[in-house]
Amino acid sequence: MIKRLDAANYSRWDSYVETMADATFFHLSGWKTAVEQALGHKTYYLYAETEGHITGVLPLVHINSLLFGNNLISNAFCVYGGIVASDEASYLALDREACKLAEELGVDSLEMRNRVQKSPDRPHKELYVTFRKHLEDDVDKNMQAIPRKQRAMVRKGIDAGLTGTLDDNVDRLYQIYSESVRNLGTPVFPKKFFKALKDIFKERCDIVTIEHQGKAVASVMNFYFKDEVLPYYGGGSAEARDLKANDFMYWEVMRRAVEKNVKIFDYGRSKVGTGPYSFKKNWGFQPEPLFYEFHLVKAKAVPEINPLNPKYQLFIAGWKKLPLPVSQFVGPWLARDLG
Repeated sequence: MIKRLDAANYSRWDSYVETMADATFFHLSGWKTAVEQALGHKTYYLYAETEGHITGVLPLVHINSLLFGNNLISNAFCVYGGIVASDEASYLALDREACKLAEELGVDSLEMRNRVQKSPDRPHKELYVTFRKHLEDDVDKNMQAIPRKQRAMVRKGIDAGLTGTLDDNVDRLYQIYSESVRNLGTPVFPKKFFKALKDIFKERCDIVTIEHQGKAVASVMNFYFKDEVLPYYGGGSAEARDLKANDFMYWEVMRRAVEKNVKIFDYGRSKVGTGPYSFKKNWGFQPEPLFYEFHLVKAKAVPEINPLNPKYQLFIAGWKKLPLPVSQFVGPWLARDLG
């Protein structure tokens, strides 16, 4: 039987996610709360139940935007998603229900953000890769594992006197992150979204901020799940480049993770051929293809809502020129639909 998640079953859902090897941080029920409360989207968190036990889960977000289309996504605002199931029957039942829901909602497409290929017969984007790496138990061994050129960048940050600290609120992160994405030509999410994530995920989430002479120059929000750390929303100020603050920041996250006995560093998703893709490869991480698979409903082709799409180039160029306060005011209205 397929059911829709309600608050009374959040803990059951999350307990199941914790036990499944292929489940990710982005399958946790906290995303449902954050997306509904901070971004205002309708969610459909479906689960399969057999003899009183959850046997499969599928988080879905419906984003209906005049600018960016009408799509049902698992999981929106996340790099991973899709169906997690204990058996084939539960998997197929969830898949059928998702396709049925997509048809009922009249969306352009249903998107499953799988880490591995699940449905070879469905079209998928060959655009994104992820970068994951096992960490050594010893901090120094992890430093030595960074390729020489990038390791030199980290040491320059250390020599510049950079220090890392944990922030208990999102204020400095938001200021730095919004500047960073503005410089990339991308609208920033509303501040309340970051606050919601911090409040909801509690000990699963922290914010590492890098300071130079007492001033914040880089900051990143990190998620912790099972034995993994995922630095997710991060950026640097104008001063960060010369200080090598971004390299130092990721090293600081890695160093702190090792001290927590974290085993896997998930550097996250990047588009093939972009600057972030090269940056992560320079750290010695090997790209793994992601399989974002689509069930097309009204759409004739896979949606191309990404900065590499030529039709967005004029917008991106103009956005980069906006004063930061303007981008912080207008950006959230657009970013809430960029799932």
